Amino acid sequence: MTQQTDCCIVGGGPGGATLALLLARKGISVTLLEAQKNFERDFRGDSLHSVVMELMDELGLSERLLQLKHTKLDSITIKDSKGFNTVTNFKHLNTQYPYITLIPNQQFIEFIIDEAKRYPNFQLVMGAKVQKLIEEDGIIRGVAYYEQDGWQEVRAKLTVGADGRSSRIRSLANFEPIKASTPVDVVWFRLPRRADEPQGVLLRTGEGGIIGMADRSEYWQISYIIPKGSYPKLRSLGIKAMQDSVVKLVPELADRIELLQDWNQFALLSVEASRLERWFRPGLLLIGDAAHVMSPFGGVGISYAIQDAIAAANVLSKPLQAGQVNIQQLAAVQRQRDLPTRLIQKYQALVQNQLLTAANDRKPSQLPRLISRLPILRDLPAKLIAFGLWPARLQN
Repeated sequence: MTQQTDCCIVGGGPGGATLALLLARKGISVTLLEAQKNFERDFRGDSLHSVVMELMDELGLSERLLQLKHTKLDSITIKDSKGFNTVTNFKHLNTQYPYITLIPNQQFIEFIIDEAKRYPNFQLVMGAKVQKLIEEDGIIRGVAYYEQDGWQEVRAKLTVGADGRSSRIRSLANFEPIKASTPVDVVWFRLPRRADEPQGVLLRTGEGGIIGMADRSEYWQISYIIPKGSYPKLRSLGIKAMQDSVVKLVPELADRIELLQDWNQFALLSVEASRLERWFRPGLLLIGDAAHVMSPFGGVGISYAIQDAIAAANVLSKPLQAGQVNIQQLAAVQRQRDLPTRLIQKYQALVQNQLLTAANDRKPSQLPRLISRLPILRDLPAKLIAFGLWPARLQN
């Protein structure tokens, strides 16, 4: 079976869902293909930065979005052997949303898709695992996926790959990413949080690793960043070794660490930040992690994916309405987003290397203390994380 649409978006993450909504609002027919049968994912990013909340406000959605259960983080604090240093404080930002809004990824995506469903020109297909790009005369004309009833084709004037860090579309298009930072492994898990404990995001360094603790009200969402490939060895030593490793970095978790009794309580994410030299081919555009895999530092992945979606909607809405998208217009999307992406990746690599060096040498990094003592440096990381080099703004 073959379906015709103006834009076929592969990947129902925050970037793909937001782009679908923005195009549907313009009367453009959009088909969104999601490989999984639901949006339930453990330990997916759930941080909505100020620039995203401002977009939600512009769309008239922020008030309803904030009715969902959420927490607000207004600072990032690092603790090393010299004590605590607040290195990022969002309270000073000139915005209605001077914080990071934490909403479970599944709820945010479902919220955006429910809004897109209000438009009859939007269609969502779950469980659509794309297997082929349809190419004719050197131009991508859509995709093919297989389901129970056989092969299905979605033919489109534009195909967008928004299918994340392990992008199938990127692989099918033969794009090769360029490494942007040293790869690391991130082990995710949760532990209860007491009401009297600090708020915000806390980072701990030492013992060869980094632990990030994000306040989720009733619990801590914890990311344990360790050298690439070291997780199998840690796991082979048993749960007790993992418990001891965490408590060495965060002694105050000793009273609840034994709640971690099963390896199923942990999720491993292999992180290797990278970017594409070129995000497009005739008829095809990649956005978000499909075009540039982000490091976890700063939690900017969702923000940059959504800003890519904004830029794509700004540039490509009129061409799609006119019935044709050319390669110059696809290149224009990348031009808007490429430099901000490269710069944030360089910043992430700098922070990551500083923290890993401090963790491995067991010597405190001077960077957190320098940032916390100089207001001009204190505000720069907050602006860079909250908005990027220059934020993408929706055009009417």
